[in-house]
Parts: sequence; structure tokens; C-alpha cells
Amino acid sequence: MKQLTQTSLFCGAGGLDIGFERAGFKTVWANDLNADACETFRRWSDAEVVCGDVGKISENNIPDTDIILGGFPCQGFSLSGPRKLDDSRNVLYKHFVRIVQAKRPLAFVGENVKGLLTMGGGQVIDAIVQEFSACGYDVYYKLLNAKDYGVAEDRERVIITGFRRDLGIERFEFPQPSNFIVTMREALNGVPSPGPGDVCTAPYSSRYMSRNRKRGWDEVSYTIPAMAKQVTLWPGSPDMVKLGRDLWEFGKGGETRRLSWQEASAIQTFPRDIEFCGDLTSIYKQIGNAVPCKLAEAVAVRLREELCSIL
Repeated sequence: MKQLTQTSLFCGAGGLDIGFERAGFKTVWANDLNADACETFRRWSDAEVVCGDVGKISENNIPDTDIILGGFPCQGFSLSGPRKLDDSRNVLYKHFVRIVQAKRPLAFVGENVKGLLTMGGGQVIDAIVQEFSACGYDVYYKLLNAKDYGVAEDRERVIITGFRRDLGIERFEFPQPSNFIVTMREALNGVPSPGPGDVCTAPYSSRYMSRNRKRGWDEVSYTIPAMAKQVTLWPGSPDMVKLGRDLWEFGKGGETRRLSWQEASAIQTFPRDIEFCGDLTSIYKQIGNAVPCKLAEAVAVRLREELCSIL
């Protein structure tokens, strides 16, 4: 079978795309609003990367490809912050729909946070499914946890897939969870000790201290967030101690620090040699906003199997 090509919207640093490329796809065009993320993407990919507002990009300027990926912004849907139906970031998926409708790829894949499923009592996910369906696609979605796919991290993401209706794919099975868990001990093996400027040293806020932020070497990490000062603790830190409701303190007898950006990147299963562009805050943001590459790869393998069975 020929190599399948992909277009990537809201690509970020490329976690979704790296996973798909590992499964045999090829990214030829990508877009994001964040200039640092676009430059990071260019450093590992030879795709054409267009930095700018997707709402101002004509579908006529986007090449035809076999699939379209879209990690559309999720902050408005997140369970960790206020969720508003009228948040402008919540309607960016409409540009994803617009481009899919115009380009008619074989398939598309979107991803978002768990909160998407309950936003507006389910109205948002229903609207997304209906709009893609109206474009002529059979649409499937499922909540997957990255820790079930070789990622040392508790990270739940909604994966939305759609196949062009004329392909006749009336059922899609998402990848089955693996029968093993990768721990932080394994994920961080070989990651060098951080140097100056590799770890966020901002003060710890009351929000940070409102719950446990430490998991051990033989566990998976908490979700890696996009905000540098909220990044979880390095597993070698002393255990945190609960003082009361929504109040914790750091343990004694060792070094307490956040994960370095290199450690966060490794947990998110980025390649060890990836070069991130921007300052430390920007790098943490790119890592925290990404789909873990191994989770993306698991989805990509299943998608490719499905397409190969009919093409």
C-alpha cells in the first residue's frame, strides 16, 4: 500500500503527528497559531508548516491528503478550569469541520480532553459528531488513557475518528489497552539530571499545594500540564504530607523539585533528541499541550489497519 499522507491542524509541537509517522503516515502540511510550536515542528519534520490563525487559512491553500489530524484547542473544555459553552476556543473545531468537508480525506482524527464529553451536558460532543456526520463521515469516539498504551502517565483524552461514508467502514475498534504499565523509572531511565534553566523554579501557589503532586518511581505520572508552575514533582522528591482538606506540604529529607522539561518530554514519549524552540515556559507549554506520541501511534496503527483492509 502507498504511504498515506496527512494534514495536521492545531499541530502544536507534533506529538500526534510523530505518533502517526511512527505508524507509517507522512505529514505534508501543518498549522498552528503558536510560533514556537511551529518552529519545533519544523525542526523534526520536512512538512510545510504554516503559522497563523486557522480561521484565516483558505482550504484552497491546504493540500489534498489521505487523512487530516486536528488537536483542536481544549482549554475551554478542560475539567481543570472554568468551562463555558461560549468560550471562543470551543468553536475552533468548526474550522476543522470546514476543512474536512472541503478536502474530503479518507479519514480524520481529532483529540481533546475528557471534559469534552460532559461539556454542556453532552451538547458539545453531540454537536461535533453531528457536524462531521453531516459532512459525510461515520464518526466514532472513545475516552482513552495514555497509561494503557505504553505511556508513564495518567492522561485521559477523547479520540474522535471519522471515515468517509463511501468507504463503508460501519464499525471501528479503538486500540486495545496493553497488558503492562510503563513506570516513571523506565520512562526516565537515561534522562540526564537537569542543568540550570531546565526546571521551573517559580513559587508554589496555594493551588499547587491544594493536593498531592508527587508519584513515585514505580508509578505513572500525574497528567503533565501545559502551565510550567503546575508541573508535577520529580519522583525522587520526598512524599508530600496532607495537613487538611485541600492543604498539603512538601516532605522533608531530600530535594523537592518539579519535573525538568526533559523529564516531562520523556514521559510524554517525545523522541529523546527532539529540539524544542522557545523559552522554558514555552517548552513546558508545548509538552503539556501535546498528545503522547505512543498514544497517537496506537491510534494510528488501528486507523492504518482499517484503511489497509479496504484500499
